[in-house]
Amino acid sequence: MSLVALQRDFRAWLVDGDTAAAARIGDRATAGLAVYQNNYRAQLVACLEEAFERVHAWLGDGAFRAAAAAHIDAAPPGHWTLDAYPSGFVATLAALYPDDPEVAELGWLDHALADAFAGPDAEPLALDVAAAIDWDAAVLPLSPTLAIADATTNAAAIWSALSAGEMPPPARRLDEPAALIVWRQGYAPCFRTIDARERRLLAQARAGRTFGDLCASLTDELGARGGIAAAGAVLGQWLRDGLIVGGR
Repeated sequence: MSLVALQRDFRAWLVDGDTAAAARIGDRATAGLAVYQNNYRAQLVACLEEAFERVHAWLGDGAFRAAAAAHIDAAPPGHWTLDAYPSGFVATLAALYPDDPEVAELGWLDHALADAFAGPDAEPLALDVAAAIDWDAAVLPLSPTLAIADATTNAAAIWSALSAGEMPPPARRLDEPAALIVWRQGYAPCFRTIDARERRLLAQARAGRTFGDLCASLTDELGARGGIAAAGAVLGQWLRDGLIVGGR
């Protein structure tokens, strides 16, 4: 048997439990192969447990490990580092828990917050610089760590309670369409729930629309006085959050 063939059979045994591949390696290797397969799966489960602490706490040991096993069977590692492996687990959670969407939303928060922590640095827009900007023509560069996802449940409240070691509230559907945003402010990953209007404005800003364009869309929706007030409130929130970057 060539080295390439041996490596392929060993991978087939680890990933799929292919008994024919194990047989080609040889009877004397059977016990050792079982050890390797157990270590392979245990390491991947541990990787997912570490990356999705709040999901683990919400589901409990048994349900979480069943979900991890399903993910490992469906999506073996395909990257050189285990740091990349958790990225597909949210989709697995959504498929496994279609009637409990808070599970996947908790997973998205866990993963997005970890990504934000490791994301690229960017200086928030300094207030003295902000005071001199022509806001009508300004394009708003947003934090490179900003991530946005649909929010249909109170997953944010559940995540916060679990993170604080408190009893989480029961899962419930939100009354209105909303979204979750995650970003890093300084060295701290942050998140909050936003409404559909703010999500639309963030999408417009990301697309390169000027702040004047955002104001115009708000005045079309809310009238001149309401639109200007809403635009000022959103801009103030984004500046306080450090979502607008640019430094000095």
